[in-house]
Amino acid sequence: MAKKYLGGSGEPLTIWISVAASTVLVFYGYDQGVFGNVIINQNFLDTFGNPSANMQGTMTSLYNIGCFFGAMSTLFTGDWLGRPRQIILGSTVIAVGAVIQTSSSTVAQMIVGRIIAGLGTGMNTATAGVWQAETSAMRSRGKLVIIQMANCITGFSISNWLTLGFSFAPKDVAWRFPLAFQIFFTLCIYALCPFLPDSPRLLIRKGKYEEAKDVLAALQGHGATAESASVRAQFDVIKDILDREHVNTYSWWQLVSGRGPPGLLRRMILGAWMQAMNQVSGINITSYYMSYIFINALGISELLSRILAACGSVDYLIFACLAYFVIERYGRRKVMMCSAAACSICWICIAIATGIAAHGGNSYVTGSVAVAFFFAFFASFGMGVLGVPWLYPTEINALEMRTKGASLAMATNWICNYAVVQATLPGVQNLGYKYWIVWAVICAAFIPITYFFYPETANRTLEDIDRFFETRPGVLIFNNKLATQLERPQVYIEQDEQIALHAEKGDGWSGDEGKAANEVSIEKMA
Repeated sequence: MAKKYLGGSGEPLTIWISVAASTVLVFYGYDQGVFGNVIINQNFLDTFGNPSANMQGTMTSLYNIGCFFGAMSTLFTGDWLGRPRQIILGSTVIAVGAVIQTSSSTVAQMIVGRIIAGLGTGMNTATAGVWQAETSAMRSRGKLVIIQMANCITGFSISNWLTLGFSFAPKDVAWRFPLAFQIFFTLCIYALCPFLPDSPRLLIRKGKYEEAKDVLAALQGHGATAESASVRAQFDVIKDILDREHVNTYSWWQLVSGRGPPGLLRRMILGAWMQAMNQVSGINITSYYMSYIFINALGISELLSRILAACGSVDYLIFACLAYFVIERYGRRKVMMCSAAACSICWICIAIATGIAAHGGNSYVTGSVAVAFFFAFFASFGMGVLGVPWLYPTEINALEMRTKGASLAMATNWICNYAVVQATLPGVQNLGYKYWIVWAVICAAFIPITYFFYPETANRTLEDIDRFFETRPGVLIFNNKLATQLERPQVYIEQDEQIALHAEKGDGWSGDEGKAANEVSIEKMA
């Protein structure tokens, strides 16, 4: 008898998986925002001996080192545990880190708590997006991951408003309670993940075919069973791609040296660099240190800085939600390039405003302009550079390497995050307005990188993307219609129809047949 899941089947089940995956991102967003607001509390600074700007940056950024190693650990545990259990483990580790941080009275103890919480966050963020992508329908996959990212900003906003409210609390309650509040999200994960299914694609990889068919039927809903023709057809499509990739027959050295299945190494690099672009855009300058920058770079009072940071998080959240309406309509490439261009313009305007102030301009006027463009940056980033890099690695990586590819992408995210957070406080102090020019140039560079190297993944099944790389496309894809067109290529539709026809007849579909059909279809298109 098929297992019953939270939400039952069909769309309600997909929604509950999205709620669980989004809770992970709320958790992550909260952790991103909370510490930057804690370190400006005077009682916190007094408790830890008024640490220097460098030490504050170290306490903040070592969390990202924990995240890096947590993400890397899922290379070994992600497939073994499965998606829901990996998230339960990660959330438990974060709770342990939260307890250590909340009870801290020394810098060393706080650093240990930060690193442990980071380990759990790295595990969770490397897993949630893959789980969502592998259980979603083609046309809703991008929107659901964008909802996840909007929930990440919800967590970030909660951290800003909660720390603002508790800034009026007596003594150490003002900073200990916000750190302890992380445990609430762990309890939410405990209430959801044990009652939701694992990825059917992972189950097929593990050889658990009957369970995979049950999950596919549950996700499809509308009375589908494991024996339904549509479920068997979907099962055959996934297994066909896995049979053709046969990644397990290659050594790690063969895979990373480019001698594995077509495009595998390139796909891992594309996913990892897309995540790097998310971080080296400069977003965590504002996520971690907005209040600090308002106080120390723009000369705004602590209370007003907290209020502006909290309002900025709402602005960020609104535009992260609006990305829902463009991610599938315009595709990953256009959304990413337009968002990056807007981010670059915002950094240029911030540099001009702070530069004028540094050379004797009206500090009130220039400060107001800079704050306005920090808000505009949040809006620009939220519309594209926020969500696309989190979505893309879950789509672009080979089916059998999706966990490992997403883990490497997240590890890249976290190590870049660490570098940005570690460099920001000294950068603001030593470079002044010139610091913002660096981020303007970097964001502008995202446009040609995306245009020339990144194939479109919108309106394609995950298996379509495998088929594309099976044709061994050139590195530069900007003039490849199959790579850049927004609508789903007709050749892939025809291949799925052939597989469905075989499923209806009950005669199966082999990997060799699928590969041959792909080659013939591409030749016809050429």
